[in-house]
Amino acid sequence: MKQLKLITLVIIALFIVDFAFGQGCSQCKLLTEQGSELDENAFGSNINYGIIILMLIPYVLLFAFFHKRIFAFFRSLKRG
Repeated sequence: MKQLKLITLVIIALFIVDFAFGQGCSQCKLLTEQGSELDENAFGSNINYGIIILMLIPYVLLFAFFHKRIFAFFRSLKRG
């Protein structure tokens, strides 16, 4: 009985946390507000570009920090 109460409490807490903090990023919110007066296709392309921009930043940072190792790895593949 105690485990059932604990599981129920955890599930309720997860739903509350998701509702409280699941508001989305500012970029997506801005694009949805801008896209509300446009047609459906423009909204989809705007939100997709926003997601691409957000996904691109970590890869650029990884490349900036590890570019010497990346180039050394490809040089070793070319030699061997």
